[in-house]
Amino acid sequence: MDANKIAKWFLSKESMSPKKIQKLVYYAYSWYLTLMNDSVEYLNNKLFDEEIKAWVHGPVVISIYQEYRDYKFREVPKQKIDDSDYNEDTLDVLNQVWDVYGQFNANELESITHQEDPWIRARGNLSPLENGYDSIDDRIIFEYYLRQMEEG
Repeated sequence: MDANKIAKWFLSKESMSPKKIQKLVYYAYSWYLTLMNDSVEYLNNKLFDEEIKAWVHGPVVISIYQEYRDYKFREVPKQKIDDSDYNEDTLDVLNQVWDVYGQFNANELESITHQEDPWIRARGNLSPLENGYDSIDDRIIFEYYLRQMEEG
């Protein structure tokens, strides 16, 4: 699976801004990583293989940024997909992510990610508006969302 295929699944639900696409793909990646692995020591089950960067406006997958950057703040049109391109586990996670996070707009999702450990820790000592290119660590993602699951 690649990240753009995940983005297209969300775009099959509604048109949305590139920033909202990024945040939904991030949450899909994070929850898939958390739900489909048993231990922080063996994070082999990933939704896709690309790194997620901790940019100023939240988590970003570079290939999705490149695909939709020309839209800037405009909405990317709704798209048609074939659900048979996605396995059952993937669809289950994507539907759960959509049910929880799909109701929020891009700015709300950005605000939520900015309050969570994976993005905060990847940003380190950068100021809020300073560009940073560090990746968000899969182990931190797994541990953070596992705690959310256990607490929630």
